[in-house]
Amino acid sequence: MWAVFKKELKTYFLSPIGYIAIGIFMLMFSIFFYLTTISYGSVDMGNLYYATARYGLLLMVPLLTMRMFAEERKNGTEQLLLTSPRSVTSIVLGKFFAALAVILITLILSIIYAIIISFFGTINIPTLIVTMIGFLLVAMAAISIGMLASSITENQIISAIITIVVLVAPWFLVDISEIFSSIDLIDKFLKFPSGLVSVSDTVCLLSITAMCVLITIVLIKRRKAVK
Repeated sequence: MWAVFKKELKTYFLSPIGYIAIGIFMLMFSIFFYLTTISYGSVDMGNLYYATARYGLLLMVPLLTMRMFAEERKNGTEQLLLTSPRSVTSIVLGKFFAALAVILITLILSIIYAIIISFFGTINIPTLIVTMIGFLLVAMAAISIGMLASSITENQIISAIITIVVLVAPWFLVDISEIFSSIDLIDKFLKFPSGLVSVSDTVCLLSITAMCVLITIVLIKRRKAVK
C-alpha cells in the first residue's frame, strides 16, 4: 500500500491535477472566508468550513478521483497493475489515501485563515479541531464514492459526472423522502462546525467510506479474476 500511496501522491504533484485541486480549494476557501466571516466580522469558522465542504469538495473530489482507475483502463495499464505482486486491497487503499493526503494538505493550509482571524478575536480551538475532523470524514466518504465511480468506467469525464451526481442528488431527493438524508454527506457534517461530535453521523460517514472502498475492491478483484 505504501508504494502505491507514494506513486499516486507523486503523480498528483508531477501533473497539474494536484495543484489545480488545491488551487480550487483555496480559492473557494478564500471566497467563503470573505462571505461567511470577514463580511460579518465574525470569528466563527463553522460556516466557512461548511460552505467549503458543500461546494469545494464537490469540485475537488472529482478532480482527484476521476483518473484513479478510469485512466488505467483507458490506457490499457490496468492489467499491468492487476498482475503486479501487490494485492488489490493495497492498490485501492493506496490510491484512496493518496487522494485523502491532498485534501489533508489543503486542510492544513486552511489554518492560515484561523491565524488571520486570531488577530481580531479569540478562536475556539476545540471547535475548530472538531470541525476539521468532520471535514476529513466527509472528504473520506466523498473520495470513496469518486473512487468507486472511477472503477466502473474508463471515461474520466463520466466518472466525474457520476461522482457529482451522487454527491448532489441527496440535496434534492431529501424533499421526496427523508430516507435520502442518510446518504447526504453534508447533512452528516452539520453538527461538527458547532463543536459537536455526533456518533451516529460519524458512524454513517465511516460506513459509507468502508462500503464504497469494499465494493471497489470487489469490482477490481472480479476484473482481475476474469483477466
